[in-house]
Amino acid sequence: MTPTPPPAPVVPLATAFRVWLRIGWLGFGGPAGQIALMHRELIERHRWISESRFLHALNYCMLLPGPEAQQLAVYIGWLMHRTWGGIVAGVLFVLPGALVLGVLSGLYVMFGDVPLVQALFFGLKAAVLAIVVEAVLRIGRRALKTRFLVGLAAASFVAIFAFNVPFPLLVAAAALVGWLASRLAPSLIPKAAVQNAHDDSHYVVDGLLARGEATHTRPSLPRACATAGILLALWFAPVLLATLLLGKDHVLAHEGRFFSQAAVVTFGGAYAVLAYVAQRAVEDFAWLTPGEMADGLALAETTPGPLVMVLQFVGFLAAFRFPGGLDPWLAAVLGAAMTTWVIFLPSFLFIFVGAPYVEALRRNAALHAALSSITAAVVGVILNLSVWFAIHTIFRRTVVWEAGPLRIDAPVWSTLEPGALVLAAAAVIATVRFHLGIAWVLVGSAVLGTAYWAVRYGL
Repeated sequence: MTPTPPPAPVVPLATAFRVWLRIGWLGFGGPAGQIALMHRELIERHRWISESRFLHALNYCMLLPGPEAQQLAVYIGWLMHRTWGGIVAGVLFVLPGALVLGVLSGLYVMFGDVPLVQALFFGLKAAVLAIVVEAVLRIGRRALKTRFLVGLAAASFVAIFAFNVPFPLLVAAAALVGWLASRLAPSLIPKAAVQNAHDDSHYVVDGLLARGEATHTRPSLPRACATAGILLALWFAPVLLATLLLGKDHVLAHEGRFFSQAAVVTFGGAYAVLAYVAQRAVEDFAWLTPGEMADGLALAETTPGPLVMVLQFVGFLAAFRFPGGLDPWLAAVLGAAMTTWVIFLPSFLFIFVGAPYVEALRRNAALHAALSSITAAVVGVILNLSVWFAIHTIFRRTVVWEAGPLRIDAPVWSTLEPGALVLAAAAVIATVRFHLGIAWVLVGSAVLGTAYWAVRYGL
């Protein structure tokens, strides 16, 4: 006779609120740092969820477009406290960074062309590069456990860097390859952690599930349809309102449509969304320059929360410059709010509708293989971003080099910035080799970069 799992401690929603608020304010360092923070807080410190279930949820979130760290927070909050738990976790994960970045965006608009501010961002870009490089290494070590997955990551990098293959196509191909591998050569994919897990019922979430108390995790088609309808209406309501009141060509309506599209086609979090948004917002819409896009990412790095918050900065600047009859500052605030709303609300839709089915398929080997392969493809995309960002940090100019299907953003070697190269190398060594904290790397890079800029260009 199998013994009944012991009751897990009850965690009030108010207690969870305080924990999620703490995670929201401490969530620096991009998805790698935020996932590590949640791992420490939720598994090691509070023992809310087991390692195997945490990784299962993470693999699903890696599959989704948008900020995987925030989606993971929504997923775990939903597991613990149903819909309100997911809302609390997801909102508090984003809110601190949104407030801070909103203030920084306003300061950037007022003082961004001041030499001192330019010098400050010159140094911050080197720190951002180091953080991106570390993300490649940390996620790669966690995800690429076999040579097969390493090969998938390499193929993904070549496809997106040299041939500009759309990321959704990469995701579909990786999922198909992983599924086929699970059927034809299962040894190529490491086994799911759940297949080797011990009894984890002493964790809060696992205990609830083991005793059958988490009924909200069971799939229900009527509930999924109702949830999807409500969240879709909330998602597009401000976009339709802006279109009706200001016209379909107004920047707010345009931002609502564009960033809604970005929310569903940009896989891999902020690392993948940067290249997509840079191409459209910089080259097609002329909302901001490549340098300002990099400045926005540097600002997002200095604030807690998902790095995809950089899109709030883009929305702020675009609306400020093209207010369309509104006061520029009012337009900027509304643009930032519109962007943040349509970027992050889909995360709740994907989790609340999809998570019950993912939980039901948790022991499915084919699904695990597909998710593992997608994670490997994401590593290749992040590596592509690190190369792209390195080129735009170390060189002042780039050119597009084309040869048949090849299309590479190549540096102009005569525009090499030696100070940026040395500073970026130092930041990478400090972060990767000596594991210096993100705050120290940001502060050190800003100080040294400002000093270099002052000597070379003056303030």
